[in-house]
Amino acid sequence: MAAISRREFFKKSATGAAVAGALSAGALELGANPLGLPIGCQTWPVRKMIAEDFPGTIKQLAQAGFQTIELCSPVGYADSSFAGLAKYKGAELRKMLGDLGVKCISSHFGIKEVRENQADRIAWASDVGLTQMIVPSLEGSRNPTMDDVKRAADEYNKMGERAAQAGIQQGLHNEFFELTMVDGKRTYDLLLGLLDPKFVKFQFQISTISKGYDAAEYFTKYPGRFFSMHVQGWSAQTKKIMAVGQDTLDWKKIFTAAKTGGVKNYFVEMDLDLMKASVPYLRRLKV
Repeated sequence: MAAISRREFFKKSATGAAVAGALSAGALELGANPLGLPIGCQTWPVRKMIAEDFPGTIKQLAQAGFQTIELCSPVGYADSSFAGLAKYKGAELRKMLGDLGVKCISSHFGIKEVRENQADRIAWASDVGLTQMIVPSLEGSRNPTMDDVKRAADEYNKMGERAAQAGIQQGLHNEFFELTMVDGKRTYDLLLGLLDPKFVKFQFQISTISKGYDAAEYFTKYPGRFFSMHVQGWSAQTKKIMAVGQDTLDWKKIFTAAKTGGVKNYFVEMDLDLMKASVPYLRRLKV
């Protein structure tokens, strides 16, 4: 079964049921939220809206109940509707987000932009107020050798060390290269062994359950190695992305294990209707 990539899983969203669930939920209950963490969302699913009206989009996310957001870099994601953010200075962006009622300490960056000018990217991140810089993938070969994995890990360890000197934690998502195999072993597991825990943390993509990557198992197996996760509901029956709480995943188990894994924040990342429909459940969920 192929893992669902960020671009692919939106096509499989069961939006109708999600919207109905959101409407029937009525007034949102205020609660502790899982682990007492603020409810966050990734901005990738609303990238086209951001290109048209960034402030209006963030305001809508805040009104939907999201307290934190995760951005995508206007440099590395320029061809994915984020280029317009470059018109704001980092400090301006930071103030704007605060005025709109959300906090932002995390953003995705393409490995290429970090490789080519990490100092500039760190400076932008610091101005925005970020403490986490994450790359979605190290973008290695689709059929890597062990040497390929070692080279990628060595390069990223050095990036992580430079980021740490600026007070920023470098992180790695799990897509594409990370989901390959080397001599019968998962590249992701090899990277968890090769990347220095002092300089690199991990952000787990929950939807990789579609290829057998179980979040709770990883959080438990590798305590303290994670600092974040991207949250998607998943139906084992339909093999589709669903709103959190309307799916078949055991979210109490996932969030309990996330504490062991070291997770400090999480970002819902799905079709906008599904993200909104996930908020009531997350507000009620206590772990």
